[in-house]
Amino acid sequence: MKIATWNINGVKARIENLCQWLKDSDPDIVCLQEIKSVDEGFPRLEIEALGYHVETHGQKGYNGVALLSKLKPDEVNRGLPGDDSDEQARFIEGIFSTDGGVLRVCSLYLPNGNPADDPVKYPYKLAWMARLEAFARERMALEEPLILAGDYNVIPEPHDAKDASQWLTDALFLPQTRAAFRRLENLGFVDAVRATSDETPLFSFWDYQAGAWPKNNGIRIDHLMLSPEASDRLRSSAIEKHVRAWEKPSDHVPVIGHFQF
Repeated sequence: MKIATWNINGVKARIENLCQWLKDSDPDIVCLQEIKSVDEGFPRLEIEALGYHVETHGQKGYNGVALLSKLKPDEVNRGLPGDDSDEQARFIEGIFSTDGGVLRVCSLYLPNGNPADDPVKYPYKLAWMARLEAFARERMALEEPLILAGDYNVIPEPHDAKDASQWLTDALFLPQTRAAFRRLENLGFVDAVRATSDETPLFSFWDYQAGAWPKNNGIRIDHLMLSPEASDRLRSSAIEKHVRAWEKPSDHVPVIGHFQF
């Protein structure tokens, strides 16, 4: 089973790229972020025509997450628990029945948090990460395969950036951010890419500005985080960076894992 995460950066603007990639890459489950669409405006017909079920948690103009899957989910949960006042659409969970048992896959779009000295944005990021940790701890108790896939807006290590010194004051790389990510790992979660490759550099995001793509000035912020039960099924991973060279690309590329379920 091939499971992917991709920050699409506007699904309507990238629908041709998305459909072409679905045909080429043929993933079984896709976690999309930044769909920037309300649920009723999502271009589901084009995607359903390719054999995918579509589940969305969207909002107008920004944020928004989706699950595309060849398997129909048994259950879908929208919104990260822990703050009923949070109206930002950043989290969706699908529960699937596979030949190997239950599989839980979440698509998440973690807050950027910049500027880091903003009195609202960075505290919201850290609070969201604390809620994610609480959710993950609760789900881990089920001892089922769980994949937390998405745009984490976290650079885990210096080698996950072309030049880490450029990011020292950025919310994606601050010590508090990386410590919160480490707490998630300490629950037992495994970074799929780093579990299967020690290659550096490996990036999943290249900014549109300053020639970042041709200069390979990127960062790795899109992650598949696996519970022990999911990690046991992991066979390989890849970053499909060629998609960044397409016309009208997202600034992110798909990150995939191959699993035996």
